[in-house]
Parts: sequence; C-alpha cells; structure tokens
Amino acid sequence: MKGSYGILVQVVLLFGIFPSLAQVEKQYDSTARNHAALISTDRVKLLNDIDVLANMQFNQYNRFANGNYSESNFAMNQFRLEIKGKVSDKVYFRFRDRYTRLPDPQSRDVISRSVDLAFIRVDASPKWNFQFGKMCADWGGYEFDQNPVEIFEYNDLIENSDNFLTGMQAQYVSSPKHAYTFQVLNSRTKTFAELYGSIPGVDESKFPAAFVGNWRGNFGKGKFTTLWSYSVFLEAKRKTMNYLALGNQLNLKKLTIVYDFKWSAQDIDRTGIVTSIVPDSFNPYAALDVRYVEHWLELRYRLADKWSFQVVGMMSNAYWFGNQQVEGNSHLRTSLGINPTVEYYPFEKVNLRFFATYVQRVYDYTPYATQQFGAADFNTSRISFGFVSPLLIL
Repeated sequence: MKGSYGILVQVVLLFGIFPSLAQVEKQYDSTARNHAALISTDRVKLLNDIDVLANMQFNQYNRFANGNYSESNFAMNQFRLEIKGKVSDKVYFRFRDRYTRLPDPQSRDVISRSVDLAFIRVDASPKWNFQFGKMCADWGGYEFDQNPVEIFEYNDLIENSDNFLTGMQAQYVSSPKHAYTFQVLNSRTKTFAELYGSIPGVDESKFPAAFVGNWRGNFGKGKFTTLWSYSVFLEAKRKTMNYLALGNQLNLKKLTIVYDFKWSAQDIDRTGIVTSIVPDSFNPYAALDVRYVEHWLELRYRLADKWSFQVVGMMSNAYWFGNQQVEGNSHLRTSLGINPTVEYYPFEKVNLRFFATYVQRVYDYTPYATQQFGAADFNTSRISFGFVSPLLIL
C-alpha cells in the first residue's frame, strides 16, 4: 500500500507540474513578443549622445628586486568604467569608477574613493563653462593629463597624491589656442586626523580647500603646446602646500617630445615620502617643511602605422628643510626611473594596443639619510606585456 500511495503522489505531482511549466513557458513567450521595449524609440536617440568606455590595462608581470627575480603574476592593473555624454545642448555629465580600488566612502566628500569622476558641466556661453562634483585636480603636466591606463609607472608626486577631488571649476576659453581654468576643491578626501594624526602646534583648518589655476596653450598649429598650473592647498591653519607643474609638448612628424617640471613645497608632508624615510624615534609625526622637485621626460615615436615606441625617464628629489636637529642636510633621497615600451595596434577602428614594457626604479639615499636614519639604497624592476584599451562599448 505504501508503494502504491507513493506512485499515486508522483503521478499527481507530474500532472500538476507539467501544466505549470507550460504556463510559465507561455508567459515568457508572451512577454518577449508583445510587451513594449524596455527603452522606448524616442529615448533610444539619447544614446547617440552617450559614450560608455571600458578603460583597461592588463599585464603579465615579472618582478625583480635588487636584480633578483621575486615573482610573476597576471593582473588587471586598471579597469575604469566610464560613462559620459550630454543631456542637453548646454549640460554634460561624466562618471568614471575604478574597479581596482576599494570602494570606501571618504569622510570629507562622502563619495567612494574608487570614483574618479562624478560631475556635471554647464556651458554658460561659447567661452565659459562650469563644472560641479568630483573631478580631476587640474594640476598641469602631461604625465597626469594622460588616461591612467596609458601610464605604466608614475613619478613620486602623482603616485602619492589625491588626484581626484570634489569641488567647483570655471573655465574660460579665450580662443581655440588658449584656455584658462580655475578650481576650488576640497584639499583632501580624508580628515586631517585620518591623514596626519596629531602634530604638536598644528591646528586643523575649518575649510581645507585647494585653489588651482591652469593654462593650456597652443602654438604653431599644435606643434608646441603647454599645460601649466599653480596650486595652493590649505592643509591646516597657517600650513599650506604649494604646487607648480609646467608641462611642455613638442609635436613633430613622427616624434613627440614631452617634458614636465614639478615643484611642491609642503608645510606638512602631504606626499609622505620624507615622513616614511625619517624613523619614529627621530620624528614621530608627519614631517614639516618638505620639498619635492621632479623631472619627467617622454619620447614617443611612431615606427609604422601599427607600431610605436616610447621611452619615459623620471627623476624625483625629496628634501626636509624642517629638520630641527641637524641643519644643512635637507636632501634625503633621489629616485630615478626608466620605462621603454613597444606597442602594436592591430586594428584600424578599435583603440586596442598590445604592449611589452620594462620599468626600472632606483632609489638613492644621501649619506646623511643613510647614516642618520638607516636608509638603504635599493632598486626594483619589472618586465610585463599585455594590452591597453579605452574600449568604446557604446
């Protein structure tokens, strides 16, 4: 009886389930064929004014430290999804999120640190436009102006900076050859305590703001262009950071020469390199009165339609003028870098390139830093290959 009862239950369930499955299948077909499209025809036209890009840099890394092989791995070094476009003739937007950074909301601007850009632009006239939101600090220099996926190694200042800040921007385009930008931004994404801790005699500013002025120039029909800026950051009461960046680019037939000079005077060590050199036993707080002076040179040569070669050289010097214990030994470190790269463009209509690159960094400490702080010279290098693409999806 138990067996017959079990068979009866299975038969009832079988005849009960099959009609249900048929009904589900019918509903699915009905929805696919008869319901309205998710995006109506009149709104499809809006997509013509929107771009969606996947900014990617994929690497196969082989790393070395002081000349000795250390490790290899695959990595999606950069993946930044970008959406930009216009919603009217005078209103534009841009959003870019980095998926290779932790999405931690920041205490100052209350937006995820992984978000590079989230702003709108309003064109008030043919010569004036305004931006509001999180944007690039318009620091000048071509190293920072490039798409991040095209950079394999940054020099020290940009590598250790908050490059995307929240605030407002006004731009005046005086002519097709010259544009001037002024920004008022948060000077940082974190609070003073989160960034510096406590420093005796230093009080936090009530409005830690950054003021950035930028000039873009164009001469000789684009043969020589400039990207200069000067910035003042209010880090604390009577404590500022001044930053000068002078970017210069010479465009020849197949050769492009780019040179950036950068100088940063920091009442409090925002970059953090000097602070990392000085041990806590000598100075347990963020270093005061530091300087960074940098040079960045890039040569790009188009070998053929589908091949190009570029080499980047960089130098950064770190100084500690606020050393109260020993005077006359402000220079602590020089870092050097070399980065040759070969790129191959297989497709004419797709911005996709494959590359092979070599990066070497040498960190040379002065005798004073070595003897007083125990700093030791070292070098790193890596060989990698992969692909780069600001891939236009839509």
